[in-house]
Amino acid sequence: MEQHDIHQDNQSFGVKDCTIIRRMGGVDSAFNLRELRERLRNCPIECLYYHFCETLITPTFDDPEFRNDFALWAAQKMRDLALAERLGILNPYSFDDFEDMRERIIEIIDERLSDMQYIPSVVRGDEFMFMQAATVVFDTGIELYTPQDLIKRLPEMSTSSIYYHFLEARRRTTDRVDDFTFWMQFQENKPEEIIQALAQVDFYFLSLPELKQALIDSLEGLQ
Repeated sequence: MEQHDIHQDNQSFGVKDCTIIRRMGGVDSAFNLRELRERLRNCPIECLYYHFCETLITPTFDDPEFRNDFALWAAQKMRDLALAERLGILNPYSFDDFEDMRERIIEIIDERLSDMQYIPSVVRGDEFMFMQAATVVFDTGIELYTPQDLIKRLPEMSTSSIYYHFLEARRRTTDRVDDFTFWMQFQENKPEEIIQALAQVDFYFLSLPELKQALIDSLEGLQ
C-alpha cells in the first residue's frame, strides 16, 4: 500500500478519498465486433482496468445488470444480449492479472464471431471508445487508530473512499487485498474476525452504495 495511507509513527490509518480524470485510451474506436477484438488485442491494460473497474466510480455509470462497459456496449449498441451476458459475468478480480482477462475476453468474442454469418456494425456515435483514467487522491481528515475505529467510522466514509481503499487498493497491495486488511495485518493483536469478515464480502457485482452497506453489515457487532 502507498506509504501515505499508513502513518509510520503510530501505525494509524489515514483515510483517503479519490476522483478519476478520464482521457482517451490511445486506441481507435470500434464499430463492430471484429474491430473490438483487434483493438482489445493491443489496447493498454489501463483501458481494460477503466472499462471493468473504474467505471464504477463515474457518476454516469449506473446499470443494474452489467458491470463493465464491454457488456453494456454489446447489449445497448450491438443489441447482442448473448454476448453481453457472457461478458457481463466476468469478474476482473478473479483473474491472476489483466492479461489473463484480456485473453478470456478475446476468447469469448472469437466464439461469438464463429457463430455469425455476417458482422453487424453500429452507426457513428454508437462506436466503442477506449478510455483510461488517472486517479487523483486526497485526504479526508479521517484517521483510524485501531481496527475498531474502522467499524465506528465506516458509515462516515464516502463511496469513493470505499472504492479507493477496498477496490482500487487491490492493484497496490501485497496479495491483492484491500487497504484495511493490509493495515490490520500489521497490528500487534491482529483482528482476525474483522479481517475474515472483510474477506467474505462478495464485492464486484455490487454498486458502491451497496458495497458500503455490505461492509457495514459484515462488521456489525464485531469489536
